[in-house]
Amino acid sequence: MKVLLDIKDKNASISMQVLKSLAFVRKAKPLGKETAKLMSDLKEAADDVRLHKQGKIKLKTAQELLDEL
Repeated sequence: MKVLLDIKDKNASISMQVLKSLAFVRKAKPLGKETAKLMSDLKEAADDVRLHKQGKIKLKTAQELLDEL
């Protein structure tokens, strides 16, 4: 299982040390701001697709997106 934590910068160093010291943690590495933003955007897009499939929201068609350009 993968877990994403949002930790304040001032606490990041000690938090990383604690995570790395736990035997059941396989890998602990910090994410850059760009990577964190990308992950957030992808989650939002996946949520939009899920809501669209449930009929709760209407998404733009590919043609509508091209027309905006």
